Amino acid sequence: HNHLMEPFGGGWDRRPLSELLDQLDEAGVVLYVDLDGGWGEQILQRHLDDFKARAPERFRVFGGVEWAKWPELGDAFPEYAARRLEVQKSWGADGLKIWKVLGLKVRDHRGELVKVDDPRLDPIWQAAGELGLPVTIHVADPVAFFEPVDETNERWEELQAHPEWVFTSPPYPPFMELVTGLYNVVKRHPRTLFIGAHVGCYAENLAWVGRMLDECPNYYVDISARLGELGRQPYTARRFFIQYQDRILFGSDFGPSVEAYRIYYRFLETDDEYFNYSVGEVPLQGRWYIYGIFLPDEVLEKVYYKNAQRLFMDKASNPPGGPSAS
Repeated sequence: HNHLMEPFGGGWDRRPLSELLDQLDEAGVVLYVDLDGGWGEQILQRHLDDFKARAPERFRVFGGVEWAKWPELGDAFPEYAARRLEVQKSWGADGLKIWKVLGLKVRDHRGELVKVDDPRLDPIWQAAGELGLPVTIHVADPVAFFEPVDETNERWEELQAHPEWVFTSPPYPPFMELVTGLYNVVKRHPRTLFIGAHVGCYAENLAWVGRMLDECPNYYVDISARLGELGRQPYTARRFFIQYQDRILFGSDFGPSVEAYRIYYRFLETDDEYFNYSVGEVPLQGRWYIYGIFLPDEVLEKVYYKNAQRLFMDKASNPPGGPSAS
C-alpha cells in the first residue's frame, strides 16, 4: 500500500525514474506496489507507462473504479465497472485499489449513499477474482476520526490540521458499519483475494482483525501507516504478527523515504523502547511513542517479501538486492 503522487507519495511521479530507483535501492526495497492508479484510468495509464513499462521487475500498479460514472450510467454501472477491470488488466494493471470514498461518499444515480457491502457491487468483486486481481481495500480511517472532535479526542491536533479527515457519525456512517460491511464483502466472495489496508482498517482492535483473518482465508492485511497503533500495543502486535505471519504484507502509505523506512524496520526488527513512529520531532498521529516487536527472522522474511511474492509477483524467484516488497 504505497503511493508516488501527491498528496501521499511525495511527488515522485515528477522526478527522474533513476532517482526513484536509487531511493528504493538504498532502502532495500526490491518491488514497489503503486496504488495511484486507483485515482483514475488516466493516472493508471500514465503510471503503467512511466514506471512498470520502464522497470517491470520493480513495480506493480493497481487500477480502480470510476465511481463518478454511477450517476450517469445508473443501474448499468456495476457491470460497466466490472468490464473496465478487464480493460485495465489488458493494459497491465496488477490489482484493484478501493479507497474509503466507498461507504463514506459514493452515491448512486438516485443520490443515495452506497454501502460497502451493497450487493449491486458483487459483479466488481467477482470480476476481480476471475481476473486474478487482488483487491486492496480501505473503507475506514482510525476510530478517532469517527468520534467527536473535542478535547477528549486523542488525535485532536491531527484532525484540526486536516478537517477533511473528520467522519463523525452522524452524518457519516458509524465506524463499525463500515468495517462490518468489509467483512461481509470478503466473506461473500471467497474466490477473490482481498487485502485490508491499514491493518484491515482496524489496527486498534487486533482481535477483531484476527477473527476476520480466521474466518476468511482469502483475506490479508497490510501494515501501512499504522505504526502508531501497532507500536503502542507491542505485546499484542507481536503475537498478532507471529500468529498471522503468512497473511501480513509490508506497506507504508507514502512515497519512498529511506528515513521513514528505517522507522518501520526499527519497529519490526528491534526491541527498542519508546521511540517516535514518525519522521521529525513530533509524532504525527497522536502524542505517544511506540515500542519495537523484534520479530523472528522467519516472520520478517514473510512480512517483508515472501507473502507479497506469493500474491502478485508472478511467482518470480527472490531477486537479489534487498529484503522487502513495499
